[in-house]
Amino acid sequence: MASLSDRPALRRLWTALLALVLVILGGSLGFWALGSGPLEALYRTVTVVTTVGFYQAKAPSGAEKVFTIVLVLVGVAVALYALGALLELLVEGQLAGVFERRRMERRIEDMSGHVIICGWGRVGRVVADQLARRGLDFVLVDLDGERLSDTTYPKVVGDATEDSVLRQAGIERAKALVTVMSNDAADLYVTLSGRSLNPDLFIVGRARVTESEEKILRAGADRVINPQAIGGSRIAALLLQPHVAEFLDVVTREAGIEFRLEEVQLNESCDLCGSSLGSSRIRARTGALVLAIRQPDGKFLTNPPPETPLDPGQVLITVGTESQLAELGRLVML
Repeated sequence: MASLSDRPALRRLWTALLALVLVILGGSLGFWALGSGPLEALYRTVTVVTTVGFYQAKAPSGAEKVFTIVLVLVGVAVALYALGALLELLVEGQLAGVFERRRMERRIEDMSGHVIICGWGRVGRVVADQLARRGLDFVLVDLDGERLSDTTYPKVVGDATEDSVLRQAGIERAKALVTVMSNDAADLYVTLSGRSLNPDLFIVGRARVTESEEKILRAGADRVINPQAIGGSRIAALLLQPHVAEFLDVVTREAGIEFRLEEVQLNESCDLCGSSLGSSRIRARTGALVLAIRQPDGKFLTNPPPETPLDPGQVLITVGTESQLAELGRLVML
């Protein structure tokens, strides 16, 4: 995704190279028509265009002289223009950037089931860092190329409200879209575009004001987050229930945690399916604790009793250390 600043220089280079190829092709055909063999015609054209000159065993005819003069004037001008366009990219340090963007384009094209984060602000940075810690693929989209220049994450410089930009980010192959743009109207528009381009997309929108939450949901978002409301609730929780709030910090923050919350999906091939929560002995075998079970219909069963059956499609909400949760993941995959 070349930025707006280097696209003109790149276009000039490609235009000059195309013109140079056409001049060499035209010159070769011209000398061939004047009696030279194919290889001789190409040789004479290249030596003329590069101003190297060539030796002729016999004096050229009048037509050859006229054609050579025209070819020198046109060919040298095109060759110098191509050299200037190439030097422009090299001097400005853009050639390496172009190659880097090409590599990033190929990297994004190879992604599937990734997350697209629209908006590289304070919230977008936190989301990206959390996904990076978990090893998930994601692509950043922001209109401000300067703001994106400080990160090595896969990125697309462009307006996320444009369908073409979302397609560059692989919207058709993505599994989720996070829109945390500069205003609620932009978040709503991105939500509409994302839902129309990929109906199966899981969309999380950010609302700055309460009135926008319902609109973004109607536009197609699966969840809407209001950071201001969450921040206010967090402050109130610290005042009213400080120990509970601090425990939630322990299990939800990634950096340096001992415990964390995790969700585990039960599929058709899971050996735990068909047994009860108690008979599966999840706590004894892994050390992880099942806090709740989300049923396939979306309802939560909190603090499930031992006789609760484990069925395909359920999602276990668990808490434990990283090693305990890893052991639970291996148990589910058996």
